[in-house]
Amino acid sequence: MSDVFGTENSLRKADFVADVVNRTIHDLVIRCTRTEEIRDYYYLSVIGYGGTVGPAFGGSLVGRTAIPISEVAGMPARLEDRTKKVSDNAGGVVDTKIRFPIWMDPVSNGATPMCQAFGIVRDLLDQWVLEHKNGFPPTILHLTDGESTDGDPSQVGQEILSRSANDDAVVFFNCHASSRHSLKIEYPSNDSQLPDEFSKTLFNLSSPLPEAFQRVAGELGIKTEVGARGFVFNGDPVSVAQFFEIGTRPANLR
Repeated sequence: MSDVFGTENSLRKADFVADVVNRTIHDLVIRCTRTEEIRDYYYLSVIGYGGTVGPAFGGSLVGRTAIPISEVAGMPARLEDRTKKVSDNAGGVVDTKIRFPIWMDPVSNGATPMCQAFGIVRDLLDQWVLEHKNGFPPTILHLTDGESTDGDPSQVGQEILSRSANDDAVVFFNCHASSRHSLKIEYPSNDSQLPDEFSKTLFNLSSPLPEAFQRVAGELGIKTEVGARGFVFNGDPVSVAQFFEIGTRPANLR
C-alpha cells in the first residue's frame, strides 16, 4: 500500500484508499440523516491488516466494531479543512472551505495476513447474525493490493460466504488494487480471463452481484453480464472508488 497509485496523482495507495473509505463513511452518514436525526440504518466495522490486524477506526472509536452509524457520525478522529466546488447559482462554480471528518488514517506496513483478517470478519459475522437474526445480511467489502502472506484464504473465505441472516447470504466483494499498468478486470462472470491462482481465488470468494448492485454499476457506466461477481482485479483509482460506491449505495434499497 506504499506504492504510488495511478498515473494522474502522486498519492500512495494507502492515502487514496483511506480517503475513499472516509468519504464512503461520510456519504453513509448523509444517507442516514433525516431532518436533524441520524438513524441507525447501518452498523460499521472496518478491519485493517498488515503489520497488525484489527479494527481500524481512530480517535474515540479505536478498537471498536459493529458501531451504529449515529455514533460513527458523532466521533470522527478529527476534522480536516478541505476545498469543495459548489454552484455559484449563475452557471459557474466556486471553491468553498468545508470541515471534512476523518475517521481513519492511512497505514502501510509490510505483510498481507489475509487469513487472519478473514478470520476476524467471520467471527464478527457470527456474532452479528446471532444478535440480529431478522436483519439484512451484512455486506463485506475487501480491498487488497497483494497475495495472502499467511496461507491460502480459501477455506475461511468460504466460511464467510456461507454465513446468512434472515435466510439471505452475506454479500462478499473483493477488490485487488494494482500499481502496475495491467489490464483491469471488473465484475467478471467467470475466471477465464484471470491470469493466476491468486486472482481466481479472490473471484471464487466473491458473491454474485445482486440486482440492486448491478443497477448501480450500470449507473456508473459499468456493463455487467449475467452471473457477474463482485470482484475487481488490477483495479486503478477509479475502480476502487466505484467499488465502494457499488458496495454501499444499494443498501438503501434492500
